[in-house]
Amino acid sequence: MSYGKRVLRGRHLMRSFGTGETATKALDNVSLDLYQGQIALLMGPSGSGKSTLLSVLSGLLKPDSGKVTVFGEDLWAMSDGDRERFRLRYFGFIFQGYNLFPALTTRQQLEMVLRWGEGAPYKEARWRTDEMLSRLGIAKKAHLRPAQLSGGEKQRVAIGRALIKQPAFCFADEPTAALDWAHGEQVIELLRAAAREQEATILVVAHDARIVPYTDLVFHLQDGSLEEPTMGTEQPLRSVS
Repeated sequence: MSYGKRVLRGRHLMRSFGTGETATKALDNVSLDLYQGQIALLMGPSGSGKSTLLSVLSGLLKPDSGKVTVFGEDLWAMSDGDRERFRLRYFGFIFQGYNLFPALTTRQQLEMVLRWGEGAPYKEARWRTDEMLSRLGIAKKAHLRPAQLSGGEKQRVAIGRALIKQPAFCFADEPTAALDWAHGEQVIELLRAAAREQEATILVVAHDARIVPYTDLVFHLQDGSLEEPTMGTEQPLRSVS
């Protein structure tokens, strides 16, 4: 599999938490490259620094030192406002905690991204939302609010919200953790489709080794240090419509 151009570069990233004898080094001189149209998997034991690295690369957590460049732009040299606008334009996020708005229905969670984030007309936002909910298998839950959904359903709403705007990058922190494998595989297929069809760059943080065959490159993080990446075992891309 060949990829497009290099679109994200992390160099010599360091990040610690705490001070003095209680300080913990979460990232220790980590460097990596991500490419357009690639789905990469970041694995490692709990506490190895996976979520910290994802947060640093996606502009959510400032490193103590090192550099992150996206499309040639120094992410952490930007002002807070410029970085927020950059993230809004190019990044999609799937969080472990869902981060859904409790007062909004499933449909509204997705529609608001298109209506307010892109300025899409009502009818366009409606049909794009319907299409995504159908692909995720939750079209019949469109009228329900988060408190009325199971954990797996909330996760699929969060995934749909991240992908519906067709971001250039998608950062996914344990996107299949709350799902049975049938639905987890469907989610990974959606992420792969975003990489292949939309030339998006996907970075997935996960413990689940069943994801490996659906990815292009696997990074292993151990005690804050990144090991030499390995190749994923490519599987045929299946339709999830």
